[in-house]
Amino acid sequence: MVCILLADGFEEAEALVTADLLRRGGCQVQLTGLDGLEVTGSHNITVTADTTLDKITADQLEMLVLPGGLGGVENIRMNLFATALIEEAHTHGAYVAAICAAPTLLANLGILDRRRAVCYPGMENQMFSAVVQKGAPVVKDGRIITGEAAGSVFEFGLKLVEVLKGTAAAEEVRHAVHYHH
Repeated sequence: MVCILLADGFEEAEALVTADLLRRGGCQVQLTGLDGLEVTGSHNITVTADTTLDKITADQLEMLVLPGGLGGVENIRMNLFATALIEEAHTHGAYVAAICAAPTLLANLGILDRRRAVCYPGMENQMFSAVVQKGAPVVKDGRIITGEAAGSVFEFGLKLVEVLKGTAAAEEVRHAVHYHH
């Protein structure tokens, strides 16, 4: 199962386009609210999550996805249950994917130490010992996938489909949505 963790202030495009592409690729996706089912994004779009953080355990996860949005990222950072889930998912061998400001969460937890990654431009100083790949839309290093920003969400989502379902599935989704890049 893929868990996309939503906290108030999340970046809507990064969460919802990613969820859409993963579902088109045949992945079971749970939009997971940090504090409840109703979650409002950084651009005042409120979504109803499928489940809540208290119902998710790391051993259920094939992948944990962290969308950006400064408010959402800060709300996740301040929630001990959320940061514990991130650490446990990583420890249990699940894929951990983060985009925009969210890779800084992984850096704070030491998950990106000496790993190649990307983040929102200008936040590189919050990436600690990560080896930041400036200008790359998406970077995969082992079981960690990072994306630059909302503008790279299609590359990010398609990379997640690829690692979970294979290159052919990712190409089918790319073709179905007519993404040309």
